[in-house]
Amino acid sequence: MARKKDETSTDRSIVIFEDQPVRRVWNKKDKKWYFPIIDVIKVLTDSTDPSGYLKDMRRRDGELSKGWGQIATPLYAQTKGGRQKVNCANVEGTLRLIQSVPSKKAEPFKLWLAKVGYERLQETVDPEQSIIRARRNWQTRGLSEKWIEQRMRGQETRNKLTDHWNTHGVKEGIEYAKLTDVIHKEWSGLSTSQHKKLKGLKNHNLRDNMTEAELIFVALAELSTTQIAKAENADGYPQNKIAAKKGGSIAKGARQQLEQQTGKRVVSSENFLPGGEIGKRKQLE
Repeated sequence: MARKKDETSTDRSIVIFEDQPVRRVWNKKDKKWYFPIIDVIKVLTDSTDPSGYLKDMRRRDGELSKGWGQIATPLYAQTKGGRQKVNCANVEGTLRLIQSVPSKKAEPFKLWLAKVGYERLQETVDPEQSIIRARRNWQTRGLSEKWIEQRMRGQETRNKLTDHWNTHGVKEGIEYAKLTDVIHKEWSGLSTSQHKKLKGLKNHNLRDNMTEAELIFVALAELSTTQIAKAENADGYPQNKIAAKKGGSIAKGARQQLEQQTGKRVVSSENFLPGGEIGKRKQLE
């Protein structure tokens, strides 16, 4: 019996609005982009407590609260604890939220939403556009061409791994997140959440803040996992977990050998957040 696929996709799941990350989820069922409502409120209000702001907003606006079921759609999105369901709104729902937010940022956000929608249409016709845009975003952040090439090669390796999981009984969502964590902890000695904490990240993408060395080792771990899983014909979560540990351990051995030779740790606290130290970026060039 064919497995039912997740109706959402988080490819290219982070977009930038005025230097602030906004998650987005492509819903395959109705072919629309959705945005986590908390992200929208945070961007429009700069609130340190967007959840509390949203509760107050719904209390003040009775019509908004009454139509909440038509605005909020629970979809899987990346969170600190892996992929979990969060309340999201499509473009129409987001525009309705904007009406209840007394913010000067509302009009630019409307224009930005229209731009995101247009970009998605371009990507549907020409998928290469998404690759070009990703490269431009990284260039804008000051990352070197060498780092960008490594990041893109690493994404190809990641896609081959998830393609295998998708056709071998691994459930997209929580099981993907668990296996990713198994691989990451095996090669690096840290869980993904611990690694993000080390780098001072919150809702930011971990791989977009890895050094070149970190990108190389996570790619080695995932490449090894894919090849081992295929060789062993791993099917289902338990068998793929065994392959994940084996793949991660190969990268772990290589990491330890490099650290012994150089006296320098591979896993780093460096990040590429806006306002970070320029010197950390320059050393990758």
